[in-house]
Amino acid sequence: MIRLRLYTTLGCHLCEQLEALLATLCAERYQLERVEISDDEELVARYGVRIPVLVDEAGQALERGMAPERLADWLAVRGWLDETAWQQLQQQLSGETSPGVTKRAAKGATLHGGRRYLG
Repeated sequence: MIRLRLYTTLGCHLCEQLEALLATLCAERYQLERVEISDDEELVARYGVRIPVLVDEAGQALERGMAPERLADWLAVRGWLDETAWQQLQQQLSGETSPGVTKRAAKGATLHGGRRYLG
């Protein structure tokens, strides 16, 4: 199981977006440790304008990973990218749909009205 750390803060919609993308695009099982930066002045100074920051076990960080392409690249370098999910997401983002392809929700999520809801 992969262990990841997410530097975040309460109510961060970009962090929520990253978590939803991670659930969709990561092919491996992972454990996500959320680190609340607002509780520590040093963390606020370090990550305050850079969140969300996703860090792997080796300490390699992805800053502002809520852009699907950036997260997909970061996951692919580590061999963790679900290629099928990435292709489907790219089609959704570009407005294309192939015949017979159904839209796939993030693992553990449901699609409702075109939006993903984590359960």
